[in-house]
Amino acid sequence: MDRDFWHQKWEKNEIGFHGSEANPLLVKYFNWLSLAKGSRVFLPLCGKTLDIHWLLAQGYRVAGAELIKIAIGQLFKELGIEPKIEKVGELDRYSAQNIDIFVGDIFQLDAKLLGPVEAVYDRAALVALPPDMRDRYTAHLIELTNRAPQLLLCFEYDQSRAAGPPFSISQEEVRRHYQKDYGLDLLARVPVAGGLRGQVPAQEDVWLLKKEPI
Repeated sequence: MDRDFWHQKWEKNEIGFHGSEANPLLVKYFNWLSLAKGSRVFLPLCGKTLDIHWLLAQGYRVAGAELIKIAIGQLFKELGIEPKIEKVGELDRYSAQNIDIFVGDIFQLDAKLLGPVEAVYDRAALVALPPDMRDRYTAHLIELTNRAPQLLLCFEYDQSRAAGPPFSISQEEVRRHYQKDYGLDLLARVPVAGGLRGQVPAQEDVWLLKKEPI
């Protein structure tokens, strides 16, 4: 994980990747996870996404992990919540009613510290990581969440025409990372309006990863 890259993005406020509303694909497909209200949903590399606002408003609890402290400070400010901040191992935990965000290296977060979660919503993590980190990340996420079901969003495009992040994640790569632990269902392939960064034709894939019996 290139810490300097992301720190510079946030310090310069170069956060075009931060949407101005909850992701329409989250809103449309979240019910496929079949979660009861009050269920706890984990968002890896969450930033200050408005998806968190939406999940809280729908009656879910949120847990997240994020490298950049600036992002989480802004998140709680925009939520209008004063968090309790405490050091937990190598991480800082920002917490309030129905929300816990762990700030620091996600690989320093373990299942005991995270606590139980009923699902994972990965919009920004897998696509943010370079190829040499994805095997480690996906294995860690499976262990961290006890194979909780996932709603996973990925971009597919010609990687030779644009540098990531977000990186292009093929359907074959998703299967390679997850098919041993989950049943995989590709719910939708949605063209990115105007292309990636307004330049490169791209699709956004919506995956449902269901926990399979061992």
